[in-house]
Amino acid sequence: MCFLVSTACLLNCCKKKFRLLTTFPFPENIGCTDFVEKGTETVVFRTCLQERNQVVFQVGTSDAVRALNAAQLVCKDVAAIDVNMGCPRSFSISGGMGAALLRKPELIADILTTLRRNLDIPVTCKIRLLKCPQDTVELARRIEKTGVSAVAVHGRKVADRPRDPAKWNEIADIVAALSIPVIANGDVFEYGDFERIKVATGATSVMAARGALWNASIFSPVGKLDWEDVKRQYVRKVEYPMGQ
Repeated sequence: MCFLVSTACLLNCCKKKFRLLTTFPFPENIGCTDFVEKGTETVVFRTCLQERNQVVFQVGTSDAVRALNAAQLVCKDVAAIDVNMGCPRSFSISGGMGAALLRKPELIADILTTLRRNLDIPVTCKIRLLKCPQDTVELARRIEKTGVSAVAVHGRKVADRPRDPAKWNEIADIVAALSIPVIANGDVFEYGDFERIKVATGATSVMAARGALWNASIFSPVGKLDWEDVKRQYVRKVEYPMGQ
C-alpha cells in the first residue's frame, strides 16, 4: 500500500495516537496513529502498528530539505519513503513536483541523496519515461547512484494518456542498465498481467494502480471476482443489538 501526500500538507500536521477512535454511529477500537492538520481535525494520514512494515509513504516534493522534514515526521511509522517523480497532473507540476522533476536531474539527485543520508528506512522513487529512451536510462542510472533501494518506472511519457499502451520495452531497457530493483508499472489489469510484464521487462516486481482500484481481486490467482463480491469481503459489517 502506498499513501501520497505533498510535503507542504504533511509539514502542517501534528501526530496523534489513539487507542479509541469514535466513528459515528459506533465506537471502534482501532489503535491508530493519525497525522492531523494543525488547527483542524482533518486526518492527512492514518496508519497503525500492524501496517508499519507494509506501508510505503510517497511524497510529492520539489525541495530536499522540506522532503526530509516531512519524511522525518512519518519515518517511524512506515516501511519506506518514496518520492513521486511521475505525476503529470497540473496541481503537481505547477508546484514543481511529480513529473516536473524529470526535467531537473540535479534536483532529483539532491532530494534523493538528502533523504538517503538522513533516514534509517529505505528510500525509493517513481519516474515516467522521457521522450528519448536513452535519456530515461541515463536518468535512472543517476538515480541509482544516489543510493536508493529501488526505482519504479511507469511505462508512459508525460504527454501520454491512460489509453496509450504502456511501453514495456522501454522499461526493459532500464532494467538492463541498473543493478538495483526496478518496479514495472503500466497496463496491469488482471492477475496474468503481473507475470506478463515481469517477463517482458525483467523487472524485479510490479506495481498496479488503476487495475487494483477498479477491482482489488486483481491479485487473486483464480481470477477476478464480481465487484459486488469483492465489496462484501472487504467491507466489514458489524451487527449491533437494537438500542446500542
